[in-house]
Amino acid sequence: MLAITQNVFGGPEVLHVVEVDRPQPGPGEVLVRVAATSVNAADWKVRAGLIGGLGDPPLTLGLDVSGVVDELGPGVDRFAVGDPVYGMVFGGGNAEYVVAQADTLALKPKVIDFVHAAALPTAALTAWQALAGLGAGQRVLVHAAAGGVGHLAVQIAKHRGAFVVGTARAANHAYLRGLGADEVIDYTAVDFATTVRDVDIVLDLVGGEYGSRSAAVLRPGGRLIDTQGSDAEADPRYERFYVEPSGASLREIATMVERGHLRATIDQVLPLAEIAEAHRISESGRVRGKIVLAWNPPA
Repeated sequence: MLAITQNVFGGPEVLHVVEVDRPQPGPGEVLVRVAATSVNAADWKVRAGLIGGLGDPPLTLGLDVSGVVDELGPGVDRFAVGDPVYGMVFGGGNAEYVVAQADTLALKPKVIDFVHAAALPTAALTAWQALAGLGAGQRVLVHAAAGGVGHLAVQIAKHRGAFVVGTARAANHAYLRGLGADEVIDYTAVDFATTVRDVDIVLDLVGGEYGSRSAAVLRPGGRLIDTQGSDAEADPRYERFYVEPSGASLREIATMVERGHLRATIDQVLPLAEIAEAHRISESGRVRGKIVLAWNPPA
């Protein structure tokens, strides 16, 4: 089978296509024939050696997968060969086939195609899990609200009955209001810390010096949920968040999608062979929603 691999850490140019043996599923595992995957910030950060998690090269990236069950390992009875599925894996998604734990997968939402399904797992799970404690009537501030996680967090927070404030460039304001945002702040022109007050939850998808500024807008019992690492770690309201694969959560997310309450925005669809370009675009920080990589992308 074909896979995208890298032999060293570095820029997008280290990614290349290779022929490797098709993996075999073990107990509790499923072999998925991959239709599409997507780019997350963690992908290019691992590629560049900025964060760990997948070990040393050679390695194959790819957290998100959508595709069809090709083979079942011993003990798997939740799925059948031929089932359309989607899920989050810890690497390996940038290949024609990937082995995944069965409990990290769910049936693909019926109302969307494989491309849109591939945009969901890691980003939607991050938003879903990070905002698990959000209640109706609370105020939530989402940084980088038009990005891969952010645009899904806006919809999930609104669905849970929150008043949603997002930071984004002015060009994305109408888009975010269309997703349900109640208030949008242009971070290039306005310091959000001077305009927002009494926030119950800040979902910080930027990190760094955004942390202390975000802590300043929280109410006394509020929560600062950080996905990147920031300068607010000493604040007692600070929480460092790490996403976990979960087929159970993906089943709930699929229901939300099928009922029309959640949709993934696709910025671009590229052939998987153009993964280096996809990484360059992702690193620019100017992506609305997600970049999806497909073996046979639609026109």
